[in-house]
Amino acid sequence: MAVLLALLSAALYGAADFLGGIATRRAHVTAIVTIAQGSGLLLLTVLLPLLPTAAPIAADLLWGSAAGLAGGIGVGLLYQGFAVGSMALVAPVSAICAVVIPAVASMALGERPGALTLAGMGIALMAIALVSQTPAPPAAADARPPSASRWPAGLGIALMSGVAIGFFFLCLAQTRREAALWPLLVARLTSTVAFGLGAVVTRVPLVWPRAVFGVAVFGGVLDMVANALYLFAARRGSLSVVVTLVSLYPASTVVLARGFLGERVTPVQGVGIALALVAVVLIVVGN
Repeated sequence: MAVLLALLSAALYGAADFLGGIATRRAHVTAIVTIAQGSGLLLLTVLLPLLPTAAPIAADLLWGSAAGLAGGIGVGLLYQGFAVGSMALVAPVSAICAVVIPAVASMALGERPGALTLAGMGIALMAIALVSQTPAPPAAADARPPSASRWPAGLGIALMSGVAIGFFFLCLAQTRREAALWPLLVARLTSTVAFGLGAVVTRVPLVWPRAVFGVAVFGGVLDMVANALYLFAARRGSLSVVVTLVSLYPASTVVLARGFLGERVTPVQGVGIALALVAVVLIVVGN
């Protein structure tokens, strides 16, 4: 059951990220994240009274708040990466970092990964190196000789996004099953308020064409459902396995980006993306 929930969560995360990336290319990232986070918060607020009675304690709510800050920053950076770079590049790099963070935390707590897990982490590093390669632009006649390659737009943002999302997964998984979805409600409330204040301080308008608004709202709803599925999965199975399966979300993002946006990747980047998915699978099997 945990594996199925994690895979469903991954599919919805990827779809939500695709929609967020589309909206961010048409409006400011702070406004997009604020509306997306707010729509998810509204959905959970409406549904929570219909769910079984929960008994959250202060620790559950604190972990939820920390998850909200980390997750909000991670999603904001991810959408910004989509706005300036290729979804086919940003999504896999972010996912790899989101996998590595829980793995490092597990080792710090005494876990020792097996051979397959270590192999997966090594391949993940190779994937990042390959995905980050793009041909250098032609140089002018009077310019200095260019280097063989350069880091593509969005790569650094993707790395930071993955770290933040990894901490989001870790924090949310620390909550107890008895708390039900209350930690997730606190997490979404925290991120919505934080980005709302950010929009006010930076004077980012929260009103745009209806089509963009609808995309942001739908993406936020999908993201909230994905969060709930992840939380249920993390409480029923091994955290390292669940987090790694959830981190397969770039697969659906890349498929949607290729299908609807016609994005193309170089052969080297294609190998890197394929290795990223292989790395995720190896980490799952190793755990």
